[in-house]
Amino acid sequence: MSPATTSTQQTARRLGSIAAAGEYAGVHPRTIRRWVAAGRVTAYRMGPRLLRVDMNDVDAMLQPIPTAGGDHAA
Repeated sequence: MSPATTSTQQTARRLGSIAAAGEYAGVHPRTIRRWVAAGRVTAYRMGPRLLRVDMNDVDAMLQPIPTAGGDHAA
């Protein structure tokens, strides 16, 4: 594949329910709804009431916390 082709490709959406996203992230579904309202996580409406959350956005929210000692090279 050429570099132009790979740069224009998008990652496939992994859509899940609000409850599934909350369980995956270890937070209450209400927290997921707050994140959607704040614009921190993308949600898609499927019909008049059903919402689906992009699980890739949930993954992007989960970041490792650096340790106090860090990784020191010997």
